[in-house]
Formats: sequence, C-alpha cells, structure tokens
Amino acid sequence: MIDAHHHLWQYAPEEYPWIPPGSALADHFLLEQLHQVTTQAGVSGTVVVQARQTVAETQWLLGLAAKSPVIRGVVGWLPLRDEGITALLDHFQHESALKGLRHVLQEEDDAFFQCADFHRGLAALALTHLRYDLLVFERQLDIATTMIDRHPELPIIIDHIAKPEIHRGRISERWKKGMQEIAKRDHVIGVKLSGMATEVRDEEICEDTLRAYAEETIAIFGTRRVMVGTDWPVALLRLSSYQQWIDFLRDLLDRLTPGEQKAILTDNAARCYSL
Repeated sequence: MIDAHHHLWQYAPEEYPWIPPGSALADHFLLEQLHQVTTQAGVSGTVVVQARQTVAETQWLLGLAAKSPVIRGVVGWLPLRDEGITALLDHFQHESALKGLRHVLQEEDDAFFQCADFHRGLAALALTHLRYDLLVFERQLDIATTMIDRHPELPIIIDHIAKPEIHRGRISERWKKGMQEIAKRDHVIGVKLSGMATEVRDEEICEDTLRAYAEETIAIFGTRRVMVGTDWPVALLRLSSYQQWIDFLRDLLDRLTPGEQKAILTDNAARCYSL
C-alpha cells in the first residue's frame, strides 16, 4: 500500500495555529513515528504533504524524504502568487522527491479562485512536471472547477474527496453533483480516499456512511483514478490510530477484484505522482 497523503511536523503552537491546543495533534510527528506506524500497517511507501504555507517547510520535507526509506514523494508549497514563481519553480522542480504543490484553498474566499496572480502561478506550474493538489470543501467545488478549467494542461489531484459534509446515512447531493462534474475533466488525474473521518458532522462515526462515500467516489472516478491516503496525523482528531484507517480501507476494497485493489492501493498513486 502507498499512503498518498500524510503530514509531518515538529510541533510549536506559534507555527501551527490551526492545531487545537491539547489535542492529539499538539505533538511531534517525525520520521521515527512515521516509520513505526507504516511498518506496523504494512505500508510500503508514502507521499508527505505540506502542513504550513512556507518555502522553508517544503525544503524541510525534501530533507526528510532524502533520509527516509518510506517517503516516495513530497507535495510542497511555493508562493504561486509571487512574481518570482517561475524562477522558484525552475529551482525546485529539479528536486527529484518533489512531486507537486498545494495551496490551502479551503481557507480562501471565492475571490481568491479568480486572482490573476494565482492563475499566473498555476500556468507556470503547468509548464513543469509537477502536479497540483486541490484542497477544497464541497461548497467550493463549483468555483474550483471553473478555476481548473483555465488550466487544462495542469494535472490535478483532489485531496480528501473534496471534503464533503458527512452526515450519517446520506450522501450530500451538492458534493455528488460537484464531483460528477469535475470528474469529466481528463486532467483531474486522481482523487484521494483520505481525510473523510474528520468531515463527519455526527458525534459518532458511521463506517457505513464513510463506505458509501468511498464507493460513490470510485463509481464517479473509476478504479484508475482513486488512490488511498491516511491524512495522518490530522485523522487522529477522530480516529484512534493510523492502523484504524488502514484497516477500514483494506476492508472497504476487499470486495473489488485483485487488479482493482492493486490499482487503488498502489498503482494509481505511483502513476499519478510518478513515484
């Protein structure tokens, strides 16, 4: 299995203001912890994703990847709105571990999706071999689709199945329609079964509801575009362990053919990120 989405950090409250103080996330999550949980879970490779919007963190993650036998790729952050983004991309795209970039669009208002300087950066990114990870809430799917339509040459990978508002026993129609529309784009090359537990609005997690969302995602995008990720350690806000989500994924996919399971568990991530 390739875990196509997790994070690492050396915790400091001032560096991670989005982490709830005293929560399970308010701790260090470094290579030692990563190697322990992936070994126990039988995960053979990972893609580590930015958790801060700084160039320094991107450099730090690349340094960790160079030391780790399990990290196969990095999705970092660079200032796409900066006038000097082309030069930065020229420098960083030669880092073999760097596979893509991400901006935390879920925290931006709709106007950001239309910013000329952001689109200039996306256009520059499309001229490299890197991909773009799309992090949005379901309510942003329409404007995100309009945004990516301006960059048909830029490979897009959707994080956390676009963060639906998950309520027990039903699938959001707004999410379903938005995902069906965005799936029509050939340059949307992947979508991650990750980050779902933290989007559950109910006090208790209903695994059948999560399963329904995962199955709907596979039905919409097909078994050639879906990959798996844990969103560890963020997932610990709702889950007890890394292993809990791995077990859920393996059980979820058990009903598929061996070839389909292999595609979703390993091959799609390896292809989409050129691991």
